[in-house]
Formats: sequence, structure tokens, C-alpha cells
Amino acid sequence: MSERLKSPTRRNLLKGGALLSGAALTGAALPARADDPAITNLQPWMQELGDGVDAMPYGMPSKFEAHVKRRTVEWLTADRVSSINFTPLHELDGIITPNGLCFERHHGGVAHVDPAQHRLMINGLVDKELVFTMEDILRFPRENRVYFLECAANSGMEWRGAQLNGCQFTHGMIHNVMYTGVPLRLLLEEAGLKTNAKWLMPEGADASAMTRSIPLQKALDDCLVAFKMNGEALRPEQGYPLRLVVPGWEGNMWIKWLRRIEVGDEPWHHREETSKYTDLMENGKARRFTWEMDCKSVITNPSPQAPILHRNGHTIISGLAWSGRGTIPRVDITLDGGKNWHAARMDGPSFDKSMHRFYFEFDWDGKPLLLQSRAHDSTGYVQPTKDELRAVRGENSIYHNNGIHTWYVGENGEAENVEIS
Repeated sequence: MSERLKSPTRRNLLKGGALLSGAALTGAALPARADDPAITNLQPWMQELGDGVDAMPYGMPSKFEAHVKRRTVEWLTADRVSSINFTPLHELDGIITPNGLCFERHHGGVAHVDPAQHRLMINGLVDKELVFTMEDILRFPRENRVYFLECAANSGMEWRGAQLNGCQFTHGMIHNVMYTGVPLRLLLEEAGLKTNAKWLMPEGADASAMTRSIPLQKALDDCLVAFKMNGEALRPEQGYPLRLVVPGWEGNMWIKWLRRIEVGDEPWHHREETSKYTDLMENGKARRFTWEMDCKSVITNPSPQAPILHRNGHTIISGLAWSGRGTIPRVDITLDGGKNWHAARMDGPSFDKSMHRFYFEFDWDGKPLLLQSRAHDSTGYVQPTKDELRAVRGENSIYHNNGIHTWYVGENGEAENVEIS
């Protein structure tokens, strides 16, 4: 036994309440844990000094967390420039997504913009056309808001049945960040809107010149021109130095590397809002302008990338829920594929159009489970089953799949993506 463990305080801790409390809660075998070499052996990091304060000027996660990263699906897109990767939802807790793990979606690759050379123009149906430098933007009053950003295609591969084995891939086109930015209405007021102004067309400075048509009413309501995320400058892949924040609406409208906002009297119907981001119905017609992201939830743990390791006993189910129309006051959990539902415990802050964290704790008997979550938002909307969704929209859609998702958990604790609708 090491010298450190001869300390009465530590000895008492090991033999006393802390371990007993843990054993009572989890059912773990106390004698085996007391002999754990991780406790009784002197570890290398106990015997030598660590790195100095400047060894890592910009902090990074532990090397033991190197597996926690964004991942792509190789066959999903033709090339990496116009592609997507996914947030590792099963590795996270709370509601905030770390900046380095926020999923990426680009149409022309990541633009590396020099802020000194970046300008934001407002033109079209305004009293005076304006051009702002970054210094100009930073002189406007700013706000801090936590919002989720979800790609319209999140869960899109699951429309016709279970496809991808992991919540990172089925639901990982989403992140939840505190944005700091200037309310867009303040910039528009500075330019002065013509009486016939009804629509905006924000444009990105990247090679794809991404554009979308946005109703003026939404822009004046809650849109931000953001320059910070989680307290630091936007990451290049998230639109540094400026991006548009369109709370609760599909992610392709949150134009990155924002360089121009044109004001008009009708939508533009540009390439990115006609070639994609419409919802093809069963009769061959397409819905357009389905911007709001519907109420949705997913169990992140357990899931195919995060199996149950303790086999049976006290078990914690964890997950996320969100709605583009408000908050999430309630999430239901089923262990048997929808035969019986139980109220989950909501935890953490509840912000408008933000992710919400939920937990459900139970004593697992080791028998197979069919896990589902069902979210209710503050408008009274209840997350539908996939069958209910298909009854309205058919199976031809890619976007806006918010159907209830199912994980099958076997006796060995491993989880699999299945569909029972």
C-alpha cells in the first residue's frame, strides 16, 4: 500500500461513507472495489510534477478524451468540401456544446476570413445603403442568447427506416451554443427600411455565396448578427468573423461568413432554397418555406455508441430535447417500446429555442429494452411517431424528420438502432 493511503483521513474515506454510499446506490461489490489497483497503487501522475502554466496556452481536452470528436459518414456526400460531420451527442452532458465539437455543414468549404478585410453591407429597399467594418459592428449594443442550431436534414436518413447506428449520426446535426451578437433589427434601423420592405436575403462570403430568403418579421423579432460563441470568437467553420443567428429555424438559414444583407419585397428563390431544403410530399409536390424546427428528442445514453456497461442494477437514461417554437417542459420515456410511459426529470436551464437535458433513473433487471423518448413543447405540441409523420408526408422527404426514435438494448447492454414506429 502506498504511503498516501496510510493517511487516516484517506483510509477513513475509503472504508467509510463515500464508498458505502456509492455501493448502496449502484449495487457494486464493496470488497472488490476496496482492492482496486487504481486506488491502492501509486500512479505515475502522483510521482512527478505536471506541465507548467504555459505548456498549453490554449487549453485542450485530456488525451484520454481523444475519441470525443466530430465524425463524418464517408459515403454520405460526394466530397469533403460540400459535406457534413456530426456532433458526438453521446459523449456530452448538460446543454452547451463545446465549440470544437459543433457539427459542420459547408457548401463550399471553410472560408478563412481576415476580419480586418471583412465588411457587412446592407442594400436594397433601405433609406441609405451601409457598409460596416467589424469595429463598427462591435459598437452596437449586444445580447447573449443560448440557441440550438439544427440542420434541416438531421435524422433525414431515417425516413424510410433505421439506417445509422449511433445518435451521433442519427441526430448529431445539431449544437447548442451561447451566442453574443447585435440584434439584426438595430442594423436595419440604422439603414432605414422602405415601406415596401418585406424580405431579406443574407449572403455568405464563402466560395458558395450561400443565400436564403428570410421574412422581415423574423429578422426584426429575434435574429442576431453574432461574433462570439460560448464567449470566444466564432470558429472558422462556424462563420468567423460574423454569422447570422435565426433562432428555432433550420440551420441553412444561419448564413456564415455574413457579408451582405439585401432588403426586398419578395423571396428570391435562389438555388439553395429550390434545389434543396424543400419537403417532397408523397404526391410529388414539395412544401416550401418550412423553416421552423419541430419539437424533437433523442436518448443519447444508452445508445449504440454508448452501451450499458454495468449489465444490470441502477441505470441512468439521459437525453436531449428541443423545439423551434419555445421550451420543453416535459419529456416521456418508455422502456418497452411505447406500452408504458414515464415522466423524465428535466434538469438544467430552460431557455427559449434551446436544447433541454432530461434524465430517467431506474433499476434495470438485465432484460432487453426498447427505449424511446417523447418530447412536449411549450405550445402543447407532442413529438409524433414516425408512422404519424409518414401518414401526413409520405416517405419521400429528407428534411424535418422529428419522429420518435427507438434504441433496442440487449441483455449484454449493447444498443442498436431499430424502428417500431
